[in-house]
Amino acid sequence: MQWKPDRHSHLSLHIQIVDWMKTHIERGEWTVGTKLPPQRKLAELLGVNRSTIIDVLDELKADGLLEMKRGAGTFVSNNSWNVLLNKSQPDWHKHIQASIHKPNYHTIQLINEYEQDSCIIRLGTGELSPDLLPTKLLEQSLQSISLNARDIGYSEPKGSKRLRIILSDYLQKRGIHTSPESILIVSGALQALQLISVGLLEQQSIIFQEHPSYLNSVHPFQSAGMQMVSVKRNERLAETLKAGSGKKQSLFYTIPTLHNPTGSSLTPEERKRLLEICAELQIPIIEDDVYHELLFEESPPAMKSLDQTGQVLYVGSVSKTLSPGLRIGWVVAPEPVINRLADIKMQTDYGSSAFSQEIVAHWLSSGLYEEHVASLRQQLKGRSLFVESILNENFRRIATWEKSMGGFYIWLRFNEPVVNKALFLKLIKQKVLINPGYIYDPSDLHHIRLSYAYATLEELKEGLYILLNNI
Repeated sequence: MQWKPDRHSHLSLHIQIVDWMKTHIERGEWTVGTKLPPQRKLAELLGVNRSTIIDVLDELKADGLLEMKRGAGTFVSNNSWNVLLNKSQPDWHKHIQASIHKPNYHTIQLINEYEQDSCIIRLGTGELSPDLLPTKLLEQSLQSISLNARDIGYSEPKGSKRLRIILSDYLQKRGIHTSPESILIVSGALQALQLISVGLLEQQSIIFQEHPSYLNSVHPFQSAGMQMVSVKRNERLAETLKAGSGKKQSLFYTIPTLHNPTGSSLTPEERKRLLEICAELQIPIIEDDVYHELLFEESPPAMKSLDQTGQVLYVGSVSKTLSPGLRIGWVVAPEPVINRLADIKMQTDYGSSAFSQEIVAHWLSSGLYEEHVASLRQQLKGRSLFVESILNENFRRIATWEKSMGGFYIWLRFNEPVVNKALFLKLIKQKVLINPGYIYDPSDLHHIRLSYAYATLEELKEGLYILLNNI
């Protein structure tokens, strides 16, 4: 909502806001059933007193354009005047409510909205700070990339052949031996999950996920009609999976290296055991490995490197290391699986950005990528130590945490269940944005996913101070 009334206009603020709202309704931008923001929120967005908003809403209610539903809020009314207007427009509210894709949690919608506010201190963002992105080097590298007409047209269904050949060589350093034909280039790791959800599984399939889980915050499988089952890493894992899968198709989603949101990693022994359990139960595994290059110490072997039967679908990306804006990731899987996913991808977006694929191919093949990642790890380690020093000084009496092993996050646990929606909203008013634990596990009122990767050091210090004063 970018519009604000003009305080220098000859028209009063009241009249300007009334006309603005009427225009939205007349144009069909606010259809029947559209819910307006709360009065205080409207006043804040439009930069006026709440009393002005109350007068405006009262006038529009009297005109029959708005209606109040007790305990629910203010909505565009379905009165006779609005019905005449609505004859020329579909009831989009009804279409939205009945759609297949599930809406995200309101908290996450607010996170996505407020992350665009440059005045907000982002304490939970899973993204590199602009200061950590190799902007100048990316710009300079463009001069080294030569393109021909085929390079900038539609790529092959599986993605740029050159990039897939380079990735085939690069992944050997991870212990993964695969041919270019068994690699699919995708528009980020999230697209990989979406393609898998609609291309390899039947509705009501079981998706096992570690507890807590990043999947609870994005819903690629939920919207495809899958059943999500959270499991914990313990000695009863095999029994849990066997009891949960039954006769339905099932799949196990894991982030074994620098898990999101907890930042933990499976040991080599735990990786081998999980692979053996799932192999025995014939449960395929999605290994989401987008953070492994950010480990401060040597990374354990990828589960895919231990896979001898094509059981593991391996997902990688440069979004967490090079640039999220490039939107380049990859899936490594048996060739029939890759062919299936490539076919669906061509039906949805006709291929990832050709320019982005050329950039990633150049960075991987030239050595620029590994040089950058080595530097990035050191910078992230310095940031993690900075945040941990603040936590040690100020939070030790009220919270616990594990020392970061790499990546972006510290899984901060408060001793009392204080991380609720009220705290989240209270902090927003003070220009601090957090990722509360309940977006990864609805019952979790103790945790915050604390990111040291995005905010500046000054912002991290100020944001943690504000957080401390609100606990």
